[in-house]
Amino acid sequence: MIKGVHTMFYSSQVEELRAFIRDKLQFSFTDLGDGWLIFDLPEADMGCHPAEDEETKLSGTHNISFYCDDINKTVSELKARGVEFIDDITDEGYGNITHFIMPGEVKVQLYEPLYEKNSSKS
Repeated sequence: MIKGVHTMFYSSQVEELRAFIRDKLQFSFTDLGDGWLIFDLPEADMGCHPAEDEETKLSGTHNISFYCDDINKTVSELKARGVEFIDDITDEGYGNITHFIMPGEVKVQLYEPLYEKNSSKS
């Protein structure tokens, strides 16, 4: 049975991206050697959204975002580590969101959910 999800970022600056995730986001990892790091994710969830007529929301596309408990505190901590945020925090209904840039021009969303996560396994 499925027991998790493996996500991938493709970057023109892969070594810098790995260092960014290791040092700035401070994710634990397994070192496979030759610079290959597989990062451990503390928790995950997955949503299915309707396709829209926007390039990033076309049918068949996907998106990776990070979430946190306190977006203001997390943004402050990440900025102190040199993370560049590209917009202000906004309330999008499902959560308070912002975006930051990782090496290789990888844009990701950070959000604080405004809904209760169901931790039961059904």
